[in-house]
Amino acid sequence: MEQLGADDPQVIGGYRLLGRLGVGGMGQVYLARSGRGRTVAVKLVRRDLAEREEFRARFRQEVGAARRVGGDWTAPVLDADTEAEIPWVATGYVAGPSLESVVGREHGPLPESTVRSLAAGLAGALRDIHAAGLIHRDLKPSNVLVTIDGPRVIDFGIARALESAGEEGITRTGALVGSPGFMAPEQVRGDPITPACDVFCLGSLLAYAATGTLPFGAADSGAHAVMFRIAQEEPDLSEVPEGLVDLVRDCLHKDPARRPTPAQVLDRTGAQDTLLGGRMREPWLPAALVAQLGRHAVRLLEVEDPGEEPPGARAAGRTPTRVSTRAADGGAGATPVTASPGFGPPLVPAPVPVPPPSPHGGPVTGPVPPARPRSRRAATVALVAVALVVALGAGGAVLAVMRGTDDGGGTGRKGTHGGGGSASPANGSPTPDAGEPFGGGAVPRGYVGTWTASIDNDGGHSTRRLVVHQGKVGERVLSLIAEGPAGGGTYHCEFQAALAAEPTDGGPVSIGPSTVTVGRPATSCTPGAATELALLPDGRLRRTTTDGSSLTYDKES
Repeated sequence: MEQLGADDPQVIGGYRLLGRLGVGGMGQVYLARSGRGRTVAVKLVRRDLAEREEFRARFRQEVGAARRVGGDWTAPVLDADTEAEIPWVATGYVAGPSLESVVGREHGPLPESTVRSLAAGLAGALRDIHAAGLIHRDLKPSNVLVTIDGPRVIDFGIARALESAGEEGITRTGALVGSPGFMAPEQVRGDPITPACDVFCLGSLLAYAATGTLPFGAADSGAHAVMFRIAQEEPDLSEVPEGLVDLVRDCLHKDPARRPTPAQVLDRTGAQDTLLGGRMREPWLPAALVAQLGRHAVRLLEVEDPGEEPPGARAAGRTPTRVSTRAADGGAGATPVTASPGFGPPLVPAPVPVPPPSPHGGPVTGPVPPARPRSRRAATVALVAVALVVALGAGGAVLAVMRGTDDGGGTGRKGTHGGGGSASPANGSPTPDAGEPFGGGAVPRGYVGTWTASIDNDGGHSTRRLVVHQGKVGERVLSLIAEGPAGGGTYHCEFQAALAAEPTDGGPVSIGPSTVTVGRPATSCTPGAATELALLPDGRLRRTTTDGSSLTYDKES
């Protein structure tokens, strides 16, 4: 989580913002607290999207539908103001890592029993989403969060709203909504979408969780090549465990009518008896991963309590429509989000300055009073509650965490990639020129410098100039200039991004979501998702996005 910047609002719709969680295609996502102390994620729509009536109408419709989705296996929609000058939506904060982070960096492929439970939980989520009249359209590892209680699906309905905007990343006419590697054939072909589209994406996601690889190949060869394989070729399921391969293969059938329904997927997992009220009745995660969840739970508790709801917080505009008290305030039947274990970058509370005039208009409400000190008794009770939840789910793993003897974090775990462990190449040879960090920062010295790449496709010749700076976690360490043809003219986009996690010796290096600093024209440049940098044995640098696509850079001499 990043600290709030000078241009960020301090309050949105009565929710006090604590920090930035990231940037998506729709806009900025903030960690926030309600006046009653519930931790939420608030998504603030990009101003350029808010100015498009077609997007606003679709967003209004999708938020209304999303409210009807039960919160068992999803992050529930708690509050929204779709009529504000800058619309926003608040969802329950799921304090867990994404499946992309778990498989791609923190742990590696998951055991068959875990993937079977994952399939059951996700089938339950899709059943509820489809029952509300929605289709997710972008089910992928970064949109699945992992908790001790089970998986949680986020951003359902958002892809549909973005579809009306006609853009994703650098705008191009005819852009598809979805992520290469996790799209269905009908999405690739531009055919009508049905709920079966989500089942295909579920098959790809389960194959990825079980093997760590995409069933239709990584996007190294280009997104169009991956989409061709999705539409025309059979998936590679050779590494999928025997007990899961038939289910995954059926989910990946080219014909939507021949794919199983979410209810049939749930039945075929054989895991129905392990589910109860949106929770796993039995431990479902590897002990090492549970230990990490327990450690990060304490970090979430250490985020400062924002205290009372700021006076006049709702004076910025109309009073936002509330969902029922049961959903908004964690009443009977609701899943208490703050009891879930925390995960991700340390949740360090940002300072609370007097906000400057905000470019967002409505959401900001003037000077914010200092947060009152948090009750030690309340914090202790919450800590004990989380400890009990973790202990029930993980047994002795919690004790190992408390004593610092677990082998779930730190270094030396076989098969990890990124901040959680050793990340040397698969053949065991050292990555050239990686070395230790220097200059007081955390970035291994082999990454620091200027890197260039080019992209040649039907749209013409585009260039990328990537500069990696030295810095610490949370500091800006990456800048990127992207240039190329767009329509009848050209685009020039400049981005910056911060270091997301402490790298292991030699990398890879996890980079947080990027922000746009220069955009010409402004509509051609949108913020990017988190990425990972890795030095290759030949000395080049590979930058990989959360959807599996990558671009390889050469270092300037």
